[in-house]
Amino acid sequence: MLGTTIKIDVESECNPSSPTRQFKRIYVCLAPLREGFKLCGRELLGLDGCFMKGIYPGQILTAVGVDSNNGIYPVAYAIVESENTNSWTWFLEILANDLDLTSNSNFTFMSDRQKGLIPAIQKVFPNVEHRYCARHIEENMKQKWKGQAAKNLYWKCVYATTPQTFNKAMKQVFTENKELYDWLKEIPPRHWSLSHFTGRALSDLQLNNMCEVFNRQLTPGRDLPIISCLEFIREYLMKRIVKVHMKIAKCKGPLTPNVTVSFKKIKKDATKCNVIWNGATKYQVSGPNQEQYVVTVDQRSCTCRMWDLTGIPCKHAVACIFDMGEHGLDDGVPEKWVDKVYWLETWKNVYAHTIDPINGQEEWAPSPWPTKLTAPKHHVQIGRPKKNRKKSAVEIELLSQKVGKAKKLPRKGRTVTCDICKQPGHNKRSCKKRKTGDIREAGGLGTQVDATDAAGCSGV
Repeated sequence: MLGTTIKIDVESECNPSSPTRQFKRIYVCLAPLREGFKLCGRELLGLDGCFMKGIYPGQILTAVGVDSNNGIYPVAYAIVESENTNSWTWFLEILANDLDLTSNSNFTFMSDRQKGLIPAIQKVFPNVEHRYCARHIEENMKQKWKGQAAKNLYWKCVYATTPQTFNKAMKQVFTENKELYDWLKEIPPRHWSLSHFTGRALSDLQLNNMCEVFNRQLTPGRDLPIISCLEFIREYLMKRIVKVHMKIAKCKGPLTPNVTVSFKKIKKDATKCNVIWNGATKYQVSGPNQEQYVVTVDQRSCTCRMWDLTGIPCKHAVACIFDMGEHGLDDGVPEKWVDKVYWLETWKNVYAHTIDPINGQEEWAPSPWPTKLTAPKHHVQIGRPKKNRKKSAVEIELLSQKVGKAKKLPRKGRTVTCDICKQPGHNKRSCKKRKTGDIREAGGLGTQVDATDAAGCSGV
């Protein structure tokens, strides 16, 4: 595809005149995805890595954005030798060129604080907003502070939207758990609390879910060789755009489906607010929970900061828009005050860029480059190759909760007990005593049943 960026890095070679180079890593940014991301207008990318599962161990690095419907929008990906500062720096430098980002760009990244990623971002983008996945911080917290009490204290700080409410929540943490307070203070709140996020990204996302969703879709391709894995990713992205087209065709707008649903709830909550106009462009709004904020309509801002963070009018702002409609100051339609990022028309324009199909490998033209690439470094792993990633503490807890509700343990992880000899570790089909005829009745009668006799009685 014209405009697609593909960068290949090779291992250093002592002999410059050697006709071969050993493959090290590859970066891919498909032109349609890059152009669609720029049209979306949300300067937010989640960064993550997942391991390859084939004979060439390595990592798939991904950069995934959020589209107008709050769905995932993959932008770039790479296969590297390992997840470290060097590979992340290489990935981010190429990504910066693709997205026209400079070292002074006001962009927003989100991550799980992967190995080497934080120093790489600080080196390539020293002025960006770097959000840490709140769920990942919680997992680290649970290693020392377990239980619902510590969890509630932490998430109260995460969900605080103003510095005042954040300080109040942290004060409660200090009162109830001084050690947890000291631990949280070591992580600057600009990385994990809504109260310190900027509104540049037009998103209140606090979890790196977009990358996790994308990585889950790549699971079948991570077993494949490198070229086949890259083809799997490209085909998935091509098919995904078609699925979004089918969903767009059913929508009538003016907003995207997911935003329409969430905005409907905001409008319902707005009817419970009381509005006082100052005669100019500001309103004092009080809510049912005794909260009181100031809305500046012409600046599209509310002191609760939700309008500033997301670009979607909060319930306080919608109450003001309703009041303006009642007094003839506006038509009273709150949807037109929603940022154009969430418009159905914007969503259509983003996915108007499609990925073209290509011929099979046997039809590919030979590369004119004289240097030949050889297979990357690899080693045979000890034991059976691991296919599944390790579950986090949060996932294990959620699984245990599901088991508790179902009152039944899943088959995986259970110890099998033989129904014949009552010994653990095997079932009756593989029981050795059954094969040798040394089987005794469970009722304790002491009768020995021969295997041939048992087979002969099957027809009775």
